[in-house]
Amino acid sequence: MGLNHQFRTVPVENVNTVAFRIAITGVVQGVGFRPFVYNLAQRLNVRGWVLNHSGGVDIEAESAPEALAAFIAALRAEAPPLAHIASLETTPVSPNGYTRFEIRHSEAQTGRFMLISPDVATCPECLRELLDPADRRYRYPFINCTNCGPRFTIIEDIPYDRSSTTMCVFPLCDACRAEYENPADRRFHAQPNACPVCGPQIWLSESAGYPEGETAAGESGAECASRNMEPVSPTEETLRRARELLLSGGILAIKGLGGFQLACDATNAEAVQRLRARKRRPHKPFAVMVTTLADARVACEVSPVEAELLTSPQAPIVLLRRLPATPDGTTIADTIAPHQHTLGLMLPYTPLHHLLLRDVGRPLVMTSGNLSEEPIAKDNAEALERLSSIADAFLFHNRDIYARYDDSVVRLSLLAGAGVGKSPNGHESVEAEPALQMLRRARGYAPSPITLPFEVGQVFAAGPLLKNTFTFTRDQYAFVSQHIGDLENLETLKHYEAALATYLHLFRIEPERVVCDLHPDILSTRFAVEFSRANGLPAPLRVQHHRAHIAACLADNGWSRARGPVIGVALDGTGYGDDGTIWGGEWFVGDYDGMRRAVHLEPLPLPGGDAATRQPWRIALAYLNALVEPEDFPAEVCFAGLCPGDAGLIRQQIARGLNVPQTSSMGRLFDAVSALLGVCSEVSYEAQAAIELEQLALLAQDWRPYPFAIEADVVRLAPLFYALLESLERGAVIPDMAARFHATIARMVLEVCLRLREETGLLPVALSGGVFQNALLLDLTVPALQDAGFEVLLHHQVPCNDGGVSLGQCVYRPLSAL
Repeated sequence: MGLNHQFRTVPVENVNTVAFRIAITGVVQGVGFRPFVYNLAQRLNVRGWVLNHSGGVDIEAESAPEALAAFIAALRAEAPPLAHIASLETTPVSPNGYTRFEIRHSEAQTGRFMLISPDVATCPECLRELLDPADRRYRYPFINCTNCGPRFTIIEDIPYDRSSTTMCVFPLCDACRAEYENPADRRFHAQPNACPVCGPQIWLSESAGYPEGETAAGESGAECASRNMEPVSPTEETLRRARELLLSGGILAIKGLGGFQLACDATNAEAVQRLRARKRRPHKPFAVMVTTLADARVACEVSPVEAELLTSPQAPIVLLRRLPATPDGTTIADTIAPHQHTLGLMLPYTPLHHLLLRDVGRPLVMTSGNLSEEPIAKDNAEALERLSSIADAFLFHNRDIYARYDDSVVRLSLLAGAGVGKSPNGHESVEAEPALQMLRRARGYAPSPITLPFEVGQVFAAGPLLKNTFTFTRDQYAFVSQHIGDLENLETLKHYEAALATYLHLFRIEPERVVCDLHPDILSTRFAVEFSRANGLPAPLRVQHHRAHIAACLADNGWSRARGPVIGVALDGTGYGDDGTIWGGEWFVGDYDGMRRAVHLEPLPLPGGDAATRQPWRIALAYLNALVEPEDFPAEVCFAGLCPGDAGLIRQQIARGLNVPQTSSMGRLFDAVSALLGVCSEVSYEAQAAIELEQLALLAQDWRPYPFAIEADVVRLAPLFYALLESLERGAVIPDMAARFHATIARMVLEVCLRLREETGLLPVALSGGVFQNALLLDLTVPALQDAGFEVLLHHQVPCNDGGVSLGQCVYRPLSAL
């Protein structure tokens, strides 16, 4: 109910008084909303009260009509920067004759839920106090206020009060309590509020973690706090030892906001290589943390919008184009991101990070505290057990982490509704605007919900196998979980189950149905089946992987059913198809209520199945064998020195049909071409071959597409491979060949979409799937589509990779299970 209604008035001291009950939902707890309301009421002479409850914030306010109208308007217009008001409803009530405005105790309300703020990077005010020798929190690693600090990673229950967080074991000292209880203070009801006297502490261990006699390894923050333990060493001594270890080339495990991170000197190539060997991560790029925005600009090109991202409250890792090396000896080691023209940079987002970076004075590798493919370590004892073979020392603290969270990864692409400007091939389009691409959605963004264009009930979508997230829906919200990882080991499954339990509890969700992938054997599908059985729900609805990709893109863009069907282009690595083969190069026509597979890449053999994805030379040989006549097959094919006799072995395996599934995957086509060109024949991380091919293409001069053929509903690839072999035979420049291949795929997307437009009359095109993480491909494809008159839909809130699939599972065919 809005303000356009009759005020109910009564005379109070010769002034007409009106009263309203105001119900507010959204991100309105843990963001300084109640003190904002209190101070606004003081300013406008409004009387009454405000309180938190399990569903949001309630206010009862009374004053003169003009004052109350201004008060209600200001609730939206002047809300704190971290607040997000989803709904504000006003109801006239009879005045109660309040004489003052007060903040009342929170109320728990059964079945109600509220939106919860993600963790927030250290705000400028707290950073100033952290570095001010005159401040009582000078160099205190846990300084925070209502505008910054931990949120979701420490919340155990709602409403959001200190007693419902992992800070409940740290009683406030008198000075902190005075701030906490003062509505005019920046720390009023800041639940993680603390200082060196009463708050968490840090210590450094170079071996077992705790000195004998002090505490047992694995003792929680709650246990330490309850015993009033002093830290092993003062904060300054701890930081000094950490600095010395990092400057001497050591590897430090640091307990952060959502788990442990592994750090080393990013300018020390030997330290970086040692971290790679211990972490079993030989090639995948590391993220780097630098002290200030000025330091980021020394290492990389940073646009104004990228600067905003780096310094935002979310403080994600931002992929930036690397600048040439500097002569001052502090250059970030090339081994940070082998064969890459980009670096993943972030700024400090906790007080502890700020102190470490300033003390060390060099960029630091800051990567997830885990062995490759395992979840990030969260607790002290867990870190000691899992990271002792990697870290030389541990920087512990005793504030417990409730929810495990990785860092988010984003980048900007010059893509938006206005077009993309000048493409790498010189193509001119209209003026470019930067658009956010989410590559990994975690700290700073999750659990903020995606607002759906329609309600689907309370649904649990189990997500895919790789880059897993799950999604719950309630009302118009889709709560997409933080990045979980690849569901291929027990540790990640436990992380999945713990995160699932947290979301179910905090958002008070009781799923009415379950959705999962079409593949019958992957872990997320098996979990969904068991979850349905255990909760007395119908068998899960199965949604094909690439249809979920397109549905996710539609939901990401708020696409309503009324806007009708689209052309969906899903270019991906792996997804179980309707026919039991591996899909991944798909053009669909349809919408949420159904999608027809209209065109696809021709299926080709994948010898060894999953093994081939780790050895792209296998895919290249198999594709050549399938597409090139025997007399045209090259006598010698050099895949990074592999014996030409391997071609015979691949032929034999294909002929026998032993573990040779068929695939229409675009990701596998990129792998095959990367290996054929000698760029990458074996990989140590997903999409490595395609990424290195993209990086080479950026050096090219020739952007002419190679030929291909479209026959009925199949894209034929033999012309492409004959052209690639001809280029190799005449000694073409490899970067040019890589660029021409990218241009070929962009042309392929356009030509198929043009054919489908002739058939259907459709103009909207949704692009999804992990292949569209390729910024070069996107920069070639989108302007071509837009110049041909298509409306292009891209992901912005969730990744185009498998991290967005669970969102699509929730919204695809929502009526079919009702």
